[in-house]
Amino acid sequence: MSVQQDITAKRLQQAVGILEARGGVVRMNQALRAGIDRHTFYKLRQTGVLVQLSRGLYRLAERPALKNPDLVTVALKVPQGVICLLSALAFWKLTDKVPSQVHVAISRQSRNPRLDRPPVRVFRFSGLAFSSGVEMRRVDGVQVRIFGPEKTLADCFKFRKLIDIKTTLEGIKRFKHRKELLDPRSPLNRDLDTQALIHYAQILPEHTRASCTVVSSRRSMLLRRPVA
Repeated sequence: MSVQQDITAKRLQQAVGILEARGGVVRMNQALRAGIDRHTFYKLRQTGVLVQLSRGLYRLAERPALKNPDLVTVALKVPQGVICLLSALAFWKLTDKVPSQVHVAISRQSRNPRLDRPPVRVFRFSGLAFSSGVEMRRVDGVQVRIFGPEKTLADCFKFRKLIDIKTTLEGIKRFKHRKELLDPRSPLNRDLDTQALIHYAQILPEHTRASCTVVSSRRSMLLRRPVA
């Protein structure tokens, strides 16, 4: 092995170490800021060490397949967004429905996210409707911002034209009986805070300015919803 080849191999090894320390999933600009030069990054991609999840988003091929790639992708591509509504309901295991789009809330001032996949439905919130009830959960090694179960249920009531009321009521029923279904050590195993649910329901009408956008690889369609 030549000196140049040895240097290249060491750089690749160092780069893999940096990526592993970040959970094995990274955006290209994050990798560059972490000290991986562009040539090394391209080499990792060309040799199959990195596989592409979405435009500008990669993971180490040797790592186990992501259990929830859609949430991880949206969390990394829309870092200021918050997983909400049906996607949050499914995360908290309060519904068996599998959303065809990832529901994510952003502030009114934020730009629409640009993703080629997965399909995303964006909801614009303002004030306390956006800032309240946000929790951080680690999913596949990545920190994901998501509304807590009480905030999620209150939002589902608010968007009852989008989320079937039966789905929301079933979510409340499941929450009441979740201790019988979940491992006691699970972070999802907790009592429903009815006072928090009432609080979130009260702040939504005053502070929510709601519109939603469907973002896919081929089109972006804005659907405006009046405030209830």
